[in-house]
Amino acid sequence: MCKKDEKVAVLVFIRQKNSALSLPEILQELEFDLAERTLRSWLVSWVEDGTLQRTGKKRGTRYRWNAETAPTHFAFLEPIPPHRREVVLAQIRDLWTHTSTALEGNTLTLGDTHFILQEGLTISGKPLREHQEIIGHARAIDLLYSAVNSTIDISWLFGLHKAVQTELTFDIYKPNGAWKVEPNGTNIITPDGKQTYLEYAQPKYIDQLMQALLSYINNFATDQVTLKTAPAVYAKVHMAFVHIHPFWDGNGRLARLLANLLLLKSGQPPLLIEQNRRREYITTLSTYQHAVGQLTDETGLWPHETELEPFVELCQESYGAVQALIERGGE
Repeated sequence: MCKKDEKVAVLVFIRQKNSALSLPEILQELEFDLAERTLRSWLVSWVEDGTLQRTGKKRGTRYRWNAETAPTHFAFLEPIPPHRREVVLAQIRDLWTHTSTALEGNTLTLGDTHFILQEGLTISGKPLREHQEIIGHARAIDLLYSAVNSTIDISWLFGLHKAVQTELTFDIYKPNGAWKVEPNGTNIITPDGKQTYLEYAQPKYIDQLMQALLSYINNFATDQVTLKTAPAVYAKVHMAFVHIHPFWDGNGRLARLLANLLLLKSGQPPLLIEQNRRREYITTLSTYQHAVGQLTDETGLWPHETELEPFVELCQESYGAVQALIERGGE
């Protein structure tokens, strides 16, 4: 492990702990050897830039994550010079917004997305709806960042839905910021080449299933999430959400937002699925859901977790885009 990776690992470890730690305690729990002098230097620099809080003196000195500085002090930003961290967060926002909306059919390019969010101007010849989707998704990312140090609930999720659903609707059967009121589903092609209708969870089961999913997120042990295990964590939350399909529209964008919350809480970078894998992505989701069947109050969120493996593999292969941005450091 190189020094840069070690530094990130130390900060992620401290970020994941809910208690203040002494220097010896940190050294003892690390999974690699690190010189005390090196760690001491890092701790001093993190206290100076506001990433960590320091309490006590001499042998009683303790360090803990400074929650008041979040979200700009995400642990994954540590290798990047402080003056470039906001630049990288903006790049992640642009790429995240572009890929997620493009998966839903938005035709604006990454360059268009950057221009809209950076300059606040419109792209000639492009629909207003697509501009609104870009702005709404970027706003939703801010809401997600603000929840990194908090417990989330249904009202917060409804606010996230309102952020991505920017198009005005006057149909009482298509509510924004509320559960769906009618059954919904989609036509798919099964692995054996047959057409079939995939129906999502019935409205009467939505609240119970979503309460279970939010409880899972709020009680998840984020100290167990590493860069290696993050794709599986993402895949599990993402699949549960789209399998429930709790809203009349916007479920894909919300799934890709909510699934990243546990990664951000653990100090890991978000995972983005690029639009050039759209067909594979949709097919993998529908194949799982068809194999597992419709969710109810009796099935739970993941009736057959072993069926998740193909989607986990897709997520693992998709985790490099943001990591590449971080490695470039805003250049």
